[in-house]
Amino acid sequence: MFTGIVEEVGTVAKIMQGQNSSILSIRGDRIFEDLRLGDSVAVNGVCLTVSKLAGQSFDADTTSETLARTSLGALRAGSFVNLERAMAANGRFGGHIVTGHVDGTGIISMIRRDGKTVWVTITADSNILKYVVEKGSIAVDGISLTVASTTQDSFSVAVIPHTERSTTLLTKSQGEAVNLECDMIGKYVERFITRMQKNEPQRCIITEEYLSKSGF
Repeated sequence: MFTGIVEEVGTVAKIMQGQNSSILSIRGDRIFEDLRLGDSVAVNGVCLTVSKLAGQSFDADTTSETLARTSLGALRAGSFVNLERAMAANGRFGGHIVTGHVDGTGIISMIRRDGKTVWVTITADSNILKYVVEKGSIAVDGISLTVASTTQDSFSVAVIPHTERSTTLLTKSQGEAVNLECDMIGKYVERFITRMQKNEPQRCIITEEYLSKSGF
């Protein structure tokens, strides 16, 4: 589990391509303080497992499913990536619950600077937008952001100076893809309501006869 608070920006050192997968080799600094083999690291919001450690770099395998569902397939050697280690049990919860299981990608359709704030509009499919609500949380490339507004086919977020300095979001250009993970609470609510709607109303068994037999 992650929080969406990016710890540092790393660099893709190299990519080793396989037939239906690839291995990312990523350089970093701060996250190596206690990084171990088998640990989970969110790379642009995608939960990956450390398969190799070598100095200030680690390797992580990406499957065909991961490459198809996320924007990791567009990475090249030299690309910058947001990095966050899995949340420690005794750590502070600074963002929101992020699993690292990306729902899909969106496209940056507008970037507008307004003083110190930068407004970013992202278009996405309806199967993602149905979970996006104003003032709700969403992870964009692993960054915990608050949704400022929504339309039928997009949503907007405000990027403050700290987020601009500490993440890769504003190194991207209009038309580029970003990974999106919606707030998991909305998904559970939808699943609960859907199940409730499918179930037929249950006959109440608490009757006068039932209460009498039960000693009331």
